[in-house]
Amino acid sequence: MPVTIKDVAKLAGVSASTVSRTCSDHPSISRQTKEKVRKAMQELGYEPNNSNMTMQETKTIGIVLPVSISDAYENSFYLEMMRGITLFCNKKKYATTLITGATNEELLSTIKYMNKENLLDGLILLYSNEWDPIVDYLYQEGIIFVLIGTARKFTNETIYIDNDNITAAREATNYLLELGHKKIGYLGTDSNRVFSSDRKSGYMLALAEKGIAIRPEYCIEMLSIPKGQSKMLQKLLSSDDRPTAVLVSDDILAMVLEQTAVMLGLKIPEDLSIVSFNNSLFARLTSPQLTSIDINAQQLGIEAASQIINHIENPALLATKIIVPHFMVERESCTACKS
Repeated sequence: MPVTIKDVAKLAGVSASTVSRTCSDHPSISRQTKEKVRKAMQELGYEPNNSNMTMQETKTIGIVLPVSISDAYENSFYLEMMRGITLFCNKKKYATTLITGATNEELLSTIKYMNKENLLDGLILLYSNEWDPIVDYLYQEGIIFVLIGTARKFTNETIYIDNDNITAAREATNYLLELGHKKIGYLGTDSNRVFSSDRKSGYMLALAEKGIAIRPEYCIEMLSIPKGQSKMLQKLLSSDDRPTAVLVSDDILAMVLEQTAVMLGLKIPEDLSIVSFNNSLFARLTSPQLTSIDINAQQLGIEAASQIINHIENPALLATKIIVPHFMVERESCTACKS
């Protein structure tokens, strides 16, 4: 029986796609990994054949959710991205598999196992973090992956799909400024998440351009969605010098803010204007409905799937960076500042 690419991958302890990229001398594969793969090829007497390699690959894309106990599964933003990915993969006859974990260690262990067993041809990460051991491992092993979000490490060699979150947040903040608001707060998620960090930067940039001092007490960042009432939000909205408007990095967080405001007797938008992100189902279920930035979540997924399949089938391609446009949907959660 002839030696296959999977036999080489198993002996070398890498994925079949890593063997394929080694054969094409792809620059994303480290020298150490290339040596290990070539040693296995020599030991098995394997002769590379590009057409055979393509036929023998399993063509399975792993979709990686961010580390979370529950938040990611409750957010329709991730469902829309997965829908875009699977729609494109189905057309191209690629299978998809969902990979989750409550911790980085659990997630990394699963990915390592699937890579060792040659169960994956590439991975799409539905997130980008400032620091991420998953990305470090994928890069070191030469596994093809795509980030949905801007890369913070290995930037020139990483394929990523994103929105211009800094510009989007700047535009949203300017929208509130044009309504006469000067006391504008920011509510975001974990600062390790690149999208939230960028949206906060855009918010701060817009204020700085108007000569408005950035007030740290107006900025709140939450690691997860609170299960009950948030004392931080209560304190912010109970202050005599509270903000009259808030930019929120996610529709679900905006719902929490809205509920807290109503509990404290504040009216939206008369007492507090809110602009959020994602334009998900949650933005339309609130009362009043939320003005929200639509970041085209499904298109992010489609572009991610298109790029990873293109790079799997053409290993010598340079890393691609794609920016998907955004737009604002104006609803009833904003009005002119009374003061």
